[in-house]
This record gives sequence, structure tokens and C-alpha cells, in this order.
Amino acid sequence: MTPQMQKVFYPLLVAVLLLLAWQGLVVGFEIPPFLVPSPLRVAETLVVDAALLFGALLNTLKITLFSFIAATVVGVLIAFAFVQSRLVETALFPYAVLLQVTPIVAIAPLIIIWVKDPTASLVICATLVALFPIIANTTLGLRSVNPGLMSYFKLNRATRLQVLLRLRIPSALPYFFGGLRISSGLALIGAVVAEFVAGTGGTGTGLAYQILQAGYQLNIPRMFAALALITVTGVLLFAAMSVLSRWALGSWHESETHHD
Repeated sequence: MTPQMQKVFYPLLVAVLLLLAWQGLVVGFEIPPFLVPSPLRVAETLVVDAALLFGALLNTLKITLFSFIAATVVGVLIAFAFVQSRLVETALFPYAVLLQVTPIVAIAPLIIIWVKDPTASLVICATLVALFPIIANTTLGLRSVNPGLMSYFKLNRATRLQVLLRLRIPSALPYFFGGLRISSGLALIGAVVAEFVAGTGGTGTGLAYQILQAGYQLNIPRMFAALALITVTGVLLFAAMSVLSRWALGSWHESETHHD
């Protein structure tokens, strides 16, 4: 079995064993579905409520992608500003950390009040959650250049723009893609948390609203089904960023070309 197949086979094997154990415990102890539904009951709910749940998933995914793109663009621009001036980084980086450590549930109500458009307010909340890994990783990557190459560029009187485009950015790409893998999951978390805080109903509602409604109605299988969709979506986002990283770096960077 090739290493690539092993990376897929063994995690799937563990997942199957966990699901079988879950099914066996629920059936063996006769646990009622309003406490813990069995995997088969959750799968049945996914099929029966497919229109409702997958429609909600699309709404949550829309917020996630918008916020992820916004966090990537803003984070990269901030990192470029930091690397061009130590003074700017010293003055502003603590505020980037402040955004990271401030719970989104504490500031989301204010953003939702200030921003009248529900979608825009949710995107802003999720963007704040996903922003810091892009800033931190990209800034670290832009500064992690080979000292010998930097001396060579200075010797040839390269401009700041030339150093940025031809030295700093190629050196920062592995760090940048590492930030993307983290930020993609955080964007999904931020979108779900913002939906919980907003508590929006009616049309255009996401999976968080469906979880809230299922909890109010004691429809625990639907709650588990919505949680399963969120989990699978997060895994797929991480996998997509890993594939993108491998595609961009696989032909030249040792982080992707050398494997044990």
C-alpha cells in the first residue's frame, strides 16, 4: 500500500470502527434517540431533511468563503505592511493579537447592531476570527529569508519591491499556506458562532440556526446531522487547502517534495 493510500485508508478505518462502536453502544444500552441518536438514525435524518440541512449548509458555506477570502486579502496586506516597517509592526501587531484573544461572542452583538445587513455582519465576525493566522504566518514567512540571499540582493542593490517579489514572497509561501489551512477552519467556526449569536431565522439561515431550532424541538438526530455536516465541511476545507499547498509547493519546496 502506497503512503498516499495509507493516509486515506487508516483514518477511514478508524472512523468506521468509531461509528460501529457508537452504533453498538446505542443499540446495546437502548439509549433513546432524544439523548444520543445512532449513526444510522443520523444518516436517515440527513436523507429525510436533506433539503433543509443542505440549504442551510450552503448559507453557512457562503459566509465561510466570503470571510475566508476577506481574511486572506486583509491579512496578506497587513503582513506586507509589517515587513516593510518594523515601526508599523511594533505599533499595530499587539492589536492583531488583541483581535485574536477577544472572544467573538463578546463583540459579535455589537457588530450585528452596527452593521444592518445580516450577511455583512456575519462575514465581518467570521473574518475577525480567521484573520490572525494569516497575519502571523505570512509575517513570519516574509521575515524568514535566507541571510545569504538577503546579502546577495543587497549586494546587487535590489529595490524593496524586488526583494519583496523575488525573495520574501517565495520564502513566505510555505508559511502562508500553513496559515490558510488554519484560517479556513477558523472561518467556518467564526461563521457558525456568528450565526449562533445572531440567532437569525427565516430564509437564508445557516446550520447554527438549524442546531438551535433542533435543540428547542428536542430533535436531537437533526442536531447531530447538522453537526456532522459542519465537521465534514471543516475537514474538506482543510483538505482543499492541503491540496492547494501541495500543488503550489510540490515541485520545488522541501516541505512537499521530501517525505519520510
